[in-house]
Amino acid sequence: MTVASQVKQTVASLKGTKATLDAFFTIAQEEETRELLGRNNDKLNSIIDHLEQRVKTLEFEEPQYKGF
Repeated sequence: MTVASQVKQTVASLKGTKATLDAFFTIAQEEETRELLGRNNDKLNSIIDHLEQRVKTLEFEEPQYKGF
């Protein structure tokens, strides 16, 4: 498994985690819980964005891995 495919797999996993946080956020009733989930969701979005940029860099530097 290439580094690019491992990073892509990690991004997909994090997106699944984000979907779970979104679901919990919609059903959470306590404001403190909603704030915590919202902050963590923001952090996760930042990480996902960073990793997606890294995938683009990896694919540019190693075009043979593009699309894997």
